[in-house]
Amino acid sequence: MSTEDREAQEDELLALASIFPEEEFRKSETVPGGEFRVCLDLPPNFTITVKAGSATNAFNESFEGIVSFLPPIILNFELPPGYPSTGPPIFTLSCKWLSANQLSQLCQHLDDLCEELKGCVVLFAWMQFLKEETLEYLNINSPYELQVDGIGTQIMKNLSGKSANCSTAGMAVLDQRAIQDIDTASALIRCILNFNEVQEKKCFDSKLYMCNICFSEKLGSECTYFKDCQHVYCNSCLKDYFIIQINDGQVHALNCPEPKCSSVATPAQVKDLVGEQLFSRYDRLLLQSSLDLMADVVYCPRPSCQTPVMQEPGGTMGICSSCKYAFCTICKMTYHGVSPCKVTAEKLILLHDEYLESDEEGKRFLEKRYGKSVIQKAVEEVESKEWLKRYSKSCPRCGTNIQKIDGCNKMICSGCNQYFCWLCMSTLSRTNPYDHFSNPSSECFNKLVLNIEMDEEEDDD
Repeated sequence: MSTEDREAQEDELLALASIFPEEEFRKSETVPGGEFRVCLDLPPNFTITVKAGSATNAFNESFEGIVSFLPPIILNFELPPGYPSTGPPIFTLSCKWLSANQLSQLCQHLDDLCEELKGCVVLFAWMQFLKEETLEYLNINSPYELQVDGIGTQIMKNLSGKSANCSTAGMAVLDQRAIQDIDTASALIRCILNFNEVQEKKCFDSKLYMCNICFSEKLGSECTYFKDCQHVYCNSCLKDYFIIQINDGQVHALNCPEPKCSSVATPAQVKDLVGEQLFSRYDRLLLQSSLDLMADVVYCPRPSCQTPVMQEPGGTMGICSSCKYAFCTICKMTYHGVSPCKVTAEKLILLHDEYLESDEEGKRFLEKRYGKSVIQKAVEEVESKEWLKRYSKSCPRCGTNIQKIDGCNKMICSGCNQYFCWLCMSTLSRTNPYDHFSNPSSECFNKLVLNIEMDEEEDDD
């Protein structure tokens, strides 16, 4: 190697290292050479479609969506002893989403640049071309379709139907330096999505954003954004907001704090903000609330178990997978076959309220689940209690419900024959029950027939 070539190579590599960041250019430590990783600047809203041919993909995996970044074109090169005076660099060009045909076209153009700059260094010109002109040179426009028809064979074309406007388009022999290092559509989809997500995260972390809660400007690395709405809040404010919601049991309210915004935080975002312990509570409450909304899921009634149990369609028996307890899914008691459920008074009241507050669909569901007879019993039971509460009083001795139709205020219980006052509900002496109304010290003095006329008027109304 001549002194001029060695100095030219050293100067060129040194200049490239100072121009490009390490993530784009890495100098080889063993030989004169290195690696370029070229990420193309895609136009806004660049749409890409990946389809898999049935011959290589039984599941016909596909993807269609907007991406901001695609995996890089990788140029590996080595500078031979005669470069730049007598020979070009030795190189390979690889990419996951460009076809071998397209990579061959790029290789040919790199060779053409060497001919134009014969005797001069070419690496910077190569880098500029790959980064700034690849899309135009290969006629890549949005929307863009990529289809994998076989292992190691990728065919890319514009959805508009245009072919590559290059002199080597349709070449029969592919350039051996062109390497497509992907073999299946599923692998390509994963690669594209993962790379796009990582690059978008890097861009987000490096920018400043205004938190709409504390109105402070912070780096994206200190913030969280909601993908659906793109609203951004600092981690400190969002953490406090989520902690309050989880502690209050409002796990379905972990959405964007922006008023009237329905974007929901992902489980990963919640976990990163609130920590492992509180996230476990969130996860448990979220599962619980989701199961509660499922009509065919009931819980084992044993207090020490409470395992979710799937209810068989049309059936009323549930068998707990944990404790093996067989129970009726309606009354939650031990399974009793076709015998009617023994629904408690408290349950009947709750069922009555739920039935009256439901719409027509909800009422049909309750009738199907509990039976019309049970629903009717619940309605009648509550109505009876309401009537008794309004028109009757309970015996102060035995509690029997008694209705006063007419007569004086001295009452006799039909259940235990106890004498009592209708006005103050105190028990009366069996030997002289009227003494209560004639004794001046009694609060019901001279009230034996008080309010009789008023009660009659109310009954007439």
